[in-house]
Amino acid sequence: MYIRKLNIEDEREFSFFLWGARQTGKSTLLKYLYPDSLLYDLLLSDVFEQLYRFPSTIREAVLAVKPKNPVIIDEIQRIPALLNEIHWLIENTDTKFILSGSSPRKILRKGENLLGGRALRFELLPLSFAEIPDFNLIKALNGGLLPRHYKSKNHKKLLAAYIGSYLQDEIIAEAKLRNISSFSRFLEIAALTNGEMINYTNIASECGVSAPTIKEYFQILYDTLLGRILPSYQHKPKRRIIRAPKFYFFDIGVANYLSKQFNIEPGSYAFGKAFEHFIYMEIYAYSKYSGKDFPISYWRTASQLEIDFVLGQHEVGIEVKSSVHIIPRHLKGLKAFSEEYNVNKLIVISRDSQPRLINNILILPWKEFLKQLWAGEII
Repeated sequence: MYIRKLNIEDEREFSFFLWGARQTGKSTLLKYLYPDSLLYDLLLSDVFEQLYRFPSTIREAVLAVKPKNPVIIDEIQRIPALLNEIHWLIENTDTKFILSGSSPRKILRKGENLLGGRALRFELLPLSFAEIPDFNLIKALNGGLLPRHYKSKNHKKLLAAYIGSYLQDEIIAEAKLRNISSFSRFLEIAALTNGEMINYTNIASECGVSAPTIKEYFQILYDTLLGRILPSYQHKPKRRIIRAPKFYFFDIGVANYLSKQFNIEPGSYAFGKAFEHFIYMEIYAYSKYSGKDFPISYWRTASQLEIDFVLGQHEVGIEVKSSVHIIPRHLKGLKAFSEEYNVNKLIVISRDSQPRLINNILILPWKEFLKQLWAGEII
């Protein structure tokens, strides 16, 4: 089992939600940390049927048992009505609850009870560099970082099943989409433009639907934790900047499969895109798991000067290059950004063999960058 960086063990005095896309490892983590807890798995048909028909069963069971450990309810979004019973138990007993699920979208859209701030919220992400001994970059960039997929020698079949049963069936059913073919086409286009600026009109034209519909589709991916929106950095710009956001899928392997990229090798265009995606997910995971929760954005001017990531309020500027040797022309975006803002650190992440300093820009091999990131030395 992987030792996850998400720290929920210190929160035993609180009830909390644990959200995360399917197969990120929520159930495995909770069973490991709370082996003696009372567990209700709503994927089991008999458990689901009982609690769906009689939500009060949970209250009656807790009052009878008076559990000392937190009560775990897995896939809570399947029966939102249980939250009223849980709310009452939190208010009137000493019982703590851990409520896990693939996303809160269904609950929020129905206006159901999310316990009114009485429960913390956490999100479990795919695996990160810091959680995997003997991390293999090529393996991660091809199969992604969902635990089962990363471990498997046949990640392609697992990704096909994941996308068929989850993205194209369950998400469509939950969102109650009627135009299934347009949404399936949208998933492909979103994957092909993964990490690029969103052009709603162009994507709408490709899918045969309206731009507002495409915005709704992106919102569905965001709400179900299957994608991240990366905003442009717009703090008091001197130059004219691009304001359109970018979009990244939550997992590299999922984006690869949807875009039909099955054998990503160093030196290819696909490798560069996947490498940038990987670095983004590492920065995002560190931001969330560390509790720093700093904003992440990108910066691009109308004259095509760009850097991949801005951390915090222009504290750190980052450019990601899959090159094995960084040369001065790779630094134009960072130089321009440093002329615009007072930046603490300017970094190029690459496949260079050793750290270097060119003027005030630090060239870091990707492993060294990630070690420093997870040690809290970057921001």
